[in-house]
Amino acid sequence: MENIEEKPCTLKTCSQKIRAIHDTMDVLSGKWKVSIIACLCYEPMRYSELLKEIPGISGKMLSRELKDLEINNLIVRKVLDTKPVMVSYQITEYGKSLKDLTNVIADWGLQHREKVIKSF
Repeated sequence: MENIEEKPCTLKTCSQKIRAIHDTMDVLSGKWKVSIIACLCYEPMRYSELLKEIPGISGKMLSRELKDLEINNLIVRKVLDTKPVMVSYQITEYGKSLKDLTNVIADWGLQHREKVIKSF
């Protein structure tokens, strides 16, 4: 990731950034939404595929998180014309704007895990 020189943070710009962070965290709150978005950034998936791909998430929680992400226009639920009827979830164009964020979070998590393991 390239370093961009930032202007010194004034009280106003700092407050705006903090407000923007809070807005982002409100949309992506919880333990699972970023993982769901990260999965769907690569390919559309069915409910059962997401349930298998995200270790530890319950079916009830997955349903709730998918609805929240759909309400925020980050994903779309598609009912497929099959027998039996199947449902697929895919990232929207707007949701794709979070792909870089999920990659940065993943990279930081890998570095953090390595650092913590080395400290033991």
